[in-house]
Amino acid sequence: MKIAVLPGDGIGPEIVRQAVKVLNALDEKFDMETAPVGGAGYEAHGHPLPEGTLKLALEADAVLFGSVGDWKYDKLDRPLRPEQAILGLRKNLNLFANLRPAILYPELAGASTLKPEVVSGLDILIIRELTGDIYFGQPRGVRECPDGPFKGSREGFDTMRYSEPEIRRIAHVAFQAAQKRGKRLTSVDKANVLETFQFWKDIVTDVHKEYPDVQLDHMYVDNAAMQLVRAPKKFDVIVTGNMFGDILSDAAAMLTGSIGMLPSASLDANNKGLYEPSHGSAPDIAGKGVANPLATILSAAMMLRFSLNKAEQADRIETAVKKVLAQGLRTPDIYEEGTTKVGTEEMGEAVVKAL
Repeated sequence: MKIAVLPGDGIGPEIVRQAVKVLNALDEKFDMETAPVGGAGYEAHGHPLPEGTLKLALEADAVLFGSVGDWKYDKLDRPLRPEQAILGLRKNLNLFANLRPAILYPELAGASTLKPEVVSGLDILIIRELTGDIYFGQPRGVRECPDGPFKGSREGFDTMRYSEPEIRRIAHVAFQAAQKRGKRLTSVDKANVLETFQFWKDIVTDVHKEYPDVQLDHMYVDNAAMQLVRAPKKFDVIVTGNMFGDILSDAAAMLTGSIGMLPSASLDANNKGLYEPSHGSAPDIAGKGVANPLATILSAAMMLRFSLNKAEQADRIETAVKKVLAQGLRTPDIYEEGTTKVGTEEMGEAVVKAL
């Protein structure tokens, strides 16, 4: 089983190092090959997604990804910025389904910004369509405004669009996930304003006919954002588009105590996937040894479960993480009085020891 290891920028190398350490502790035979990506790719080869890195990702059975981005690259032309690497990987690997579980471990109930009675026991799954929507729609750019009250002035523009096959395939993923959980699916849209999402709503409703055992609800994105904070446990599975999913999944991350606890999987039609923490590169704390590696370690567990058919080993990692939290070990982002503050390396070692 070949794993492409792409640490990236900022805290990426630190947290990926801990996940690799955990994978090596499983006594499995993994062929892990590392390559530069993001700012590291630009520095090494003049492009955020070097040809060799993309080739490795295409050949691998799964990709373990850290994070990309640094303020020092903000002045580069957009095609050369580090963030283009992850967009390129999603597109080239056809990773259309992004699964982001938001689970609040009992030990971290006090770390959430919500009251324990509101958030304790939280276990929701956000499924985000990943290769369409306004992030990839064409045309886009900066031009002279062709009409309206500001005709002739400069304007920036992007295009939101979804084809029927794109919506149908992500809807099937969501309904099937709901069947394995609480059989409740909430489709989030903005159908009252956007034609794209009225179309989305219509297609999801049609796909629902194939899953009569699943309860389907539709919710506008602004209301969904409010309900995530007001009563998050009312959700089970949420499915939505690329932009809305990007925003809502980060909001859900804070319900769990820290975005440093939120893993993710991005899958193609055959369950080959790219696995990464939901957080960014955090260049302000890079190299300080304080980043939380648990989201990356849990992403490695998702990789074992979804792409490498090692569900038992995935369970072992998740159990080890729970054990470490029960021992009271905390990185700074989830630290509370009465617990023990540890760094990135110590947290990784603790998970290995728990295994």
